[in-house]
Amino acid sequence: MVELKVNIGGLELKNPVLTASGTFGYGEEFSPFIDLNRLGGYIVKGTTLNHREGNSYPRMVETPSGMLNAVGLQNKGVDYFIEHIYPRIRQIDSRLIVNVSGAKVEDYVETARRLAPLEDVSAIEVNISCPNVKEGGMAFGTTASGAAEVAREIRKVFPRTMIVKLSPNVTSVADIARAVEAEGADSVSLINTIMGMSIDVERRRPHLSTITGGLSGPAVRPVAVRMVWQVAKAVKIPVIGLGGIMDGRDAIEFMLAGATAVEIGTANFIDPAVTMKVIDFMEDYCTRHGIRDINEIVGCI
Repeated sequence: MVELKVNIGGLELKNPVLTASGTFGYGEEFSPFIDLNRLGGYIVKGTTLNHREGNSYPRMVETPSGMLNAVGLQNKGVDYFIEHIYPRIRQIDSRLIVNVSGAKVEDYVETARRLAPLEDVSAIEVNISCPNVKEGGMAFGTTASGAAEVAREIRKVFPRTMIVKLSPNVTSVADIARAVEAEGADSVSLINTIMGMSIDVERRRPHLSTITGGLSGPAVRPVAVRMVWQVAKAVKIPVIGLGGIMDGRDAIEFMLAGATAVEIGTANFIDPAVTMKVIDFMEDYCTRHGIRDINEIVGCI
């Protein structure tokens, strides 16, 4: 028997496999394809204080070894989630994690405050890659001070596990990680998408309505692995790795670099059952290598 349980701060997961926000809906959409109860946890799509329509179409485009997206956090707001979505998914025997986004610090705080009473929301993942409207559109996560402010204020209203999702579009991701750790983050997840652009050369215009978008998929994986390795050495809190994980071997690579758990995103669009295959691979990998507890491989390179 292989022990697959891991801990993210004080939150125990039955295995290290999570789903990345924005690629898994609210979980229930994948119930025809997988056993949701087997997941270590599932992170629901980005949730904001108020209803958001998202960006105009087209807002997704396939690229070599990846995809660009500019969906724009389309969702019906936190109150709709609490009233209509949460009652339907709270009974899934897996850790329910809500991704929280906002345009102002106050938006983050109020969204987290409204989620706090929901006992089956095990954790929140704070998306600090959002544009800060009070700072002219610069993302919260591009400065240590901006990231720290969001973490500090949310920590005051949300008592359970707080994961901060880090942007790769920075000079030193380790500095940002240390800043949120100092303000009470229980874990960091990385990387969020890398800013990219794609142009239709025949029509001579960008493929996306927003011109630029977030790049995900296998193309970003080496960058993500490097950043996870850097951050894992810089902080004491657990690191969650994501970015281009397509199979079990990719997931193990992140854990060897220092990730305690992983999130699978773009691969869900290609193979809805990929999470189950990664869990099976992890168990097989540990058995083949004589590893009794998967925590033994975390950061062991």
